[in-house]
Amino acid sequence: MRRLFLLPLVLLTACGEMPKLHAPPLALGDYFSVYHLDIRQGNFVTQEMASQLKPGQTREQVRFVLGTPLLTDPFHGNRWDYVYRYDSGKGDVQQRRLTVYFEDNKLARVDGDVVPADMNAAPKPEAAKSAAPVQTPAAP
Repeated sequence: MRRLFLLPLVLLTACGEMPKLHAPPLALGDYFSVYHLDIRQGNFVTQEMASQLKPGQTREQVRFVLGTPLLTDPFHGNRWDYVYRYDSGKGDVQQRRLTVYFEDNKLARVDGDVVPADMNAAPKPEAAKSAAPVQTPAAP
């Protein structure tokens, strides 16, 4: 009777999982977290800086207010791009873009994420010219 009880017990223990005898050693990264730097790239343009831009300013005046542009396209000489990117060590990313357009070396318009409120306001509609009434032909 005793053997009859031991045989199923031995067979059931064979179904169990063996513990790992050779576990890999723990690395330092398991105990400490890695420090990630905050990375800032480009020109940081604030709303205050953008509000100082006025139509008709020269390139030198715009450069004084915003700084040297990050991108100057040789194919579009009348366009300056100010790009800013912030990668926090936690993985958050912020990106800003400001594009300045010139006509005849004077500031014409500003486009992008940081734009002065009065710069790109919708133009006021001019008074509509009165149109002459259309003459309908008389019925014969």
